[in-house]
Amino acid sequence: MFDIKAWAEYVVEWAAKDPYGFLTTVILALTPLFLASAVLSWKLAKMIEAREKEQKKKQKRQENIAKAKRLKKD
Repeated sequence: MFDIKAWAEYVVEWAAKDPYGFLTTVILALTPLFLASAVLSWKLAKMIEAREKEQKKKQKRQENIAKAKRLKKD
């Protein structure tokens, strides 16, 4: 089976012996994840903005309808 303790010791030893290589590998491994996170965050922000804009538009429409009904009654 997979020995986590031995693997952790290997990683710590590798980081101690070659810190620049270790950091380079970690950064290269994490960069795609950071990029994916940034893209998804941007898309989510755009979706939230669009939803808020649509809600404001609907609210304004409802206010105008209510205003028109009040004027029509008078």
